[in-house]
Amino acid sequence: MRKHVFAGLALGLLAVLLAGPSRAQIIVGVGSPITGSDAAFGAQVRNGAEQAVADINAAGGVLGQKFQISVGDDAGEPKQGRSVANKFVGEGVSFVVGHFNSAVTMPASEVYNEAGVLEISPGSTNPQITERNMPLLFRTCGRDDQQGAVAAKYLTDHAKGKKIAIVHDKSTYGKGLADEARKALAVAGIKEVIYEGLNKGEKDYSAMVSKIKSVDADIVFFGGYFTEGGLLVRQMRDQGVKAILMGGDGIASQEFASIAGPGVEGALMTFPPDPRKRPEAAAVVRTFEAKGYNPETYTLYSYATVQVLKQAIEKAGTADPTAVAKALHDSGPFSTVIGDLSFDAKGDITRADYTVYEWRKAADGKVSYQQIEK
Repeated sequence: MRKHVFAGLALGLLAVLLAGPSRAQIIVGVGSPITGSDAAFGAQVRNGAEQAVADINAAGGVLGQKFQISVGDDAGEPKQGRSVANKFVGEGVSFVVGHFNSAVTMPASEVYNEAGVLEISPGSTNPQITERNMPLLFRTCGRDDQQGAVAAKYLTDHAKGKKIAIVHDKSTYGKGLADEARKALAVAGIKEVIYEGLNKGEKDYSAMVSKIKSVDADIVFFGGYFTEGGLLVRQMRDQGVKAILMGGDGIASQEFASIAGPGVEGALMTFPPDPRKRPEAAAVVRTFEAKGYNPETYTLYSYATVQVLKQAIEKAGTADPTAVAKALHDSGPFSTVIGDLSFDAKGDITRADYTVYEWRKAADGKVSYQQIEK
């Protein structure tokens, strides 16, 4: 009988020892569109988070624990985003880096809020995301009312007397950005010649191009992502429409130029100053480049999100999401590859640094975005 008791104790001790490493993990969910039309942005979010976790773990982790990543593919779809959120909750995820699309973050955040999971989005810019009194919801990016105002100011200063058409892709992000730019233009006394929505995911936008052509628009402000924006530019050029397209951060990807073709030159967009050029990011950029990966746009925002999470956990002295949220609100600034970040009571960053870029051909013949406004 005594042998059986000792054997049971030994097995129990072995189970505890084996379970030790798994209990010492802080599980971080990374939710992004790994597939679908916005997969290029999804890759940025995933790559940024994975590299940050690898670097932090290699340096000893946080509070004696290591980060462990669980990836969820939301495909940029709200329903799938909610499914990913439920998956993360079922896995015991305490923190989420994501989601990217505003339309996905809205329903997913409801699941996280109810389950007590802390979420930090590196790319969801719709203003309403942080206007819903969710104390566990943050973002490291700006808001569309901020970049809409920057776009409108640029157009007011540089496109006086020009006919401006406003087109959006009907998504939470795209329509939200278009509406914010429209409001800011109205304040400046500028009325658009048309305000129209196209269907995200379609391939033929010739009807929309005909409308743009019929009003003789000089500029098309586009609220949406790079796939539809690129197709719209290409088809405008095919029909002889020379109007300049201006978009937001949703077209901030080299995929935009690839889809749009040669006619992309002269296109404009709003985005913060290139994070790859920040001195804080130099070492991380070299790490990515050594792997043959260009860490453009939201890659470093995702990396910074994990950095913020690590520092907030350390300042809270615990991985409890509620305590970490309090540290995020109260203990900034946090040092990151995109600069120092602090958060307001809503969970938004306290700086607004959108600027304007133009897509231009470089000396090597490649068309890329170059900052033209400071």
